[in-house]
Amino acid sequence: MSYTYLFSLAVILLSTKLLSMATGRLQLPQVVGSLLAGLIFGPAVLGIIQPSEFLSQLSELGVIVIMFTAGMGTSLKDLRSTGPTGFMVALCGVLVPLFMGAGLLFVFQPGAETIHYIFMGTVLTATSVSITVETLKEMGQLSTKVGNTILAAALIDDVLGLICLTVVSSLGGEGSNLLWVLAKIVLFFVFDIVIGVAYYRFMLWYNDKVSEDLQRFPLLAFVLCLFLAWAAETWFGVADIIGAFSAGLIVGATPRAGYIESRFSPLSYLLLTPIFFAGIGLEVTLPALTPKLALFTVMLVIVGILSKLIGCGLGAKICGFSTRQSVQTGLGMVCRGEVALIVANKGMASGMIQEELFGPIIIMVVACTVATPILLKIAFRGEDSTASLEASRLVDRIQMPGELDAIAAQLVEKEPRHRRHALDIFTRFSLPHKKS
Repeated sequence: MSYTYLFSLAVILLSTKLLSMATGRLQLPQVVGSLLAGLIFGPAVLGIIQPSEFLSQLSELGVIVIMFTAGMGTSLKDLRSTGPTGFMVALCGVLVPLFMGAGLLFVFQPGAETIHYIFMGTVLTATSVSITVETLKEMGQLSTKVGNTILAAALIDDVLGLICLTVVSSLGGEGSNLLWVLAKIVLFFVFDIVIGVAYYRFMLWYNDKVSEDLQRFPLLAFVLCLFLAWAAETWFGVADIIGAFSAGLIVGATPRAGYIESRFSPLSYLLLTPIFFAGIGLEVTLPALTPKLALFTVMLVIVGILSKLIGCGLGAKICGFSTRQSVQTGLGMVCRGEVALIVANKGMASGMIQEELFGPIIIMVVACTVATPILLKIAFRGEDSTASLEASRLVDRIQMPGELDAIAAQLVEKEPRHRRHALDIFTRFSLPHKKS
């Protein structure tokens, strides 16, 4: 038995942490640092770590947990409260990148199958607003009409993007029939709803029986996640991450959701998330950079930025936004992140994205991440941050954890004996109330 995997894990965890800290200082997402760790220490550069079946399976478990926690963090109540503006911006922000991405690949590879074009477009549909949120907070624009719309649209955007992935990945199977694929997708969601209702009612009943937070709650939640991920792939031909995401939505609606999510965070950020994103870097090879591939990379970055700007800006304009507000909304949705990488990884694993195109996709994700704060600051230059403030549940959900952390830190720093009070504040607002 070889123990090389232990060394590989040690290198991955240390390198992803160090590089994530470095990219964080540059105001970039930590995901970028994890990707760079895989690229540098993998076959593309140093070759210290080689891809293996073990790392591949651990990466797959990592993406399942990532999507499960994303589902837990997605509030169905917030989705219903976003209104028509958020939905229109998200819808246009999915359709325009879908067609522009497919069109770009068609120009460069006119002989490929149609499903490959659609999958490339699906990669461009995803949005990650973590950088946008931090930039808007810094400029005092998060609680404005544009800030609220970006948050609402990003929430819906991810759901629509995952629906696209569900359809496209199902159609990518051998001998797929469109009607049969759609029927299986509908059956999966029916199955999902039945399981979800049963789990929700069981948790309501069990919550009344048990007054304290127990380890069995996250255990049951993880069992549900793994079961739905397995059932999605095995029974319905739907991507496992869709099953994991839907499990997260179900768990997120239960009384102990906050406690469960807090118990999954260490598993995710200490082990599985770094391994997944480093694993993406490990899979990248650096082919000979032909003029055609270099041109495709540049055009993919341009299309990545313009497709969101045009699509989301058009959606905002339809909803009555001014031209400047429409541009600001479009630029706020440009940033790509985890979901785009997850979709691209699924596409390469299923053969719907060629290996030589994986590098350009990663470059596009990083370039959009770097460009978003710069473009946003230009778009908001000279604008009064107090001119269009609006109340929003979504903004409150994002800002409250940071405000609670600041209050708790001040209490602890002021007087050590206040530590208990700081813990009480955090527990009261961050986790579900316990029964008395």
